Amino acid sequence: MRKGILIIILLTIVLTGKAQQNILQENRVRLGFTLTPAIVTLKPQESGVTRNAGRAGISFGVMADFLLDETGRYAIASGLQVTTAGSKLKYDAGKGLDDYKANPAEYNLKLTYVEIPVALKLKTDVSDGIGFWGQFGTYLDFPVRGRADIVSLTNTYDKVNVLRDITPINMGLLIGAGIEYPLGDKLSAVVGLNYQNGFIDVTRNAKWNDGKVNMNSFALKLGLFF
Repeated sequence: MRKGILIIILLTIVLTGKAQQNILQENRVRLGFTLTPAIVTLKPQESGVTRNAGRAGISFGVMADFLLDETGRYAIASGLQVTTAGSKLKYDAGKGLDDYKANPAEYNLKLTYVEIPVALKLKTDVSDGIGFWGQFGTYLDFPVRGRADIVSLTNTYDKVNVLRDITPINMGLLIGAGIEYPLGDKLSAVVGLNYQNGFIDVTRNAKWNDGKVNMNSFALKLGLFF
């Protein structure tokens, strides 16, 4: 099933690139800003690694709707955002980074990504310009900062740089729904819920010896289109 979803996502990316050429030529683009708080969790898939706690994250940046028709009911939703993420993971002895795996250790991971979402967005107008929207697609995450506070027995190591030990790209399923409310002739507010389910191992297995660790999130999407 996951392979089927991945194929659909890749087709969406290809079709998006072709559609955007015509959209830009016809100037059917809406731009805005988003500030999106989220609850982020890293989910270990194998024994020897457990999650002690999730992490509150936030995403902020530019959002863009590339309208596929004149009514604005169909669009490709994208943008460029900075996203913070992470979790507390506890590793048994023999797992984790080489410098700390002699004993059990807890890693408080604090990650920052540059994110590019790509989704098919459908919108329906109810009355007075108020509309409900839903979207389905993918996202691409590129890590730009990675730190970990590590506790091993009685030893504590703060702000250890783990950026090189994080997989250089993350992607997964993106789904969301919400409401858009007009505030003026061209200004409108966006409120919704997003769910992201990561497909790729966030921690490089060759570095951490921890199998697969996926990153998932639930987010409250807040934004303004101008």
